[in-house]
Amino acid sequence: MWFAGMEGSVLGVWSAHGEGKFEFPSPALRERAEREGHVPLRFVDDQGRSTQAYPYCPNGSPGGIAGMTTRDGRHLALMPHPERSVLKWQLPWMPNEWSREGPQAAPWLQLFINARRFCN
Repeated sequence: MWFAGMEGSVLGVWSAHGEGKFEFPSPALRERAEREGHVPLRFVDDQGRSTQAYPYCPNGSPGGIAGMTTRDGRHLALMPHPERSVLKWQLPWMPNEWSREGPQAAPWLQLFINARRFCN
């Protein structure tokens, strides 16, 4: 529910520190989390590919994992700070074709709209 309507997005977002690294006790558990759809958010490089390389992934999380959800999707754990990127002028990066003119909401606002809809 958190990322409804945001599928496939590549968005700039602030990361305040290198903490929050996701670690798994075994590769099998990581594979299971990914297979079962618990990884909705990843750090990507300039080509939009998942990466755990610095500086794109500031904490080295395997596969660039930046967020995970519970099985029912109600709980979200994430490392970056989308709350700091809800307006276009707050984005650390955005595609050249986006204009800073016009609507000022950034795509990250959708995350919070989705949460409110779920609560209602």
